[in-house]
Amino acid sequence: MNKKYQRLHMWIEQGNVSIPKLFFQHYKALKISDDEALLLLHLLAFHSEQNDFPTPSDLVERIYFSENEISLKLQRLMQKGFLEITQGIDANGIVYEKYSLYPLWERILDYIEASSLQKELEIEKNEEGEIFTIFEQEFGRLLSPMEIETISMWIDTDHHSPAVIKAALKEAVLAGKISLRYIDRILFEWKKKNITSIKQIEKHTEQFHSKTTAVLPKATITQENKTKVSFYNWLEERE
Repeated sequence: MNKKYQRLHMWIEQGNVSIPKLFFQHYKALKISDDEALLLLHLLAFHSEQNDFPTPSDLVERIYFSENEISLKLQRLMQKGFLEITQGIDANGIVYEKYSLYPLWERILDYIEASSLQKELEIEKNEEGEIFTIFEQEFGRLLSPMEIETISMWIDTDHHSPAVIKAALKEAVLAGKISLRYIDRILFEWKKKNITSIKQIEKHTEQFHSKTTAVLPKATITQENKTKVSFYNWLEERE
């Protein structure tokens, strides 16, 4: 093996520092500066070398900051809640200090969760706004103030999701009973049965269709009456 490949082999044997991709994706959003991010990466590198508490003099050998700058940046990272000093106990029972990046990973996960929740809320808010447009399209006219108030109450007071309200509207359309009274009855029945998702609605509808088809004589089950019995009359009193 020539010297070039010996050097390459030695370089590969040094191993790699594992850095979560989420760090690169979100450190800017968490207002971590590039200098602070670089310092955190060096701490990770030292950790991979079994040095969990590198001193500023250790770090200054690898980074273009003075020891004072490094100390200030480490302090700032701790103040911002991205880094902490914890204690450990070695095999000989001696207590030692170490840098922990656990707060950083926790903050990244909290940020991702909060961002995901915010996106869901924005999507839901957009869907709520679309509900009124969809009703006007199905009714073929503008909604009255009273109708707008009724639909708003389904969302704000009864806490029906836009998806569930759309499903109730679809039930009414398929049954040929497009009225807010009929849709309100559907939503009332679903809430009474604790039906809150599209999956539950589909299961409930399927069960009803199965029961309705089962009571018909086989000779009378044609495509025509299959269509006729496939709708649940939500205005009827049912146990």
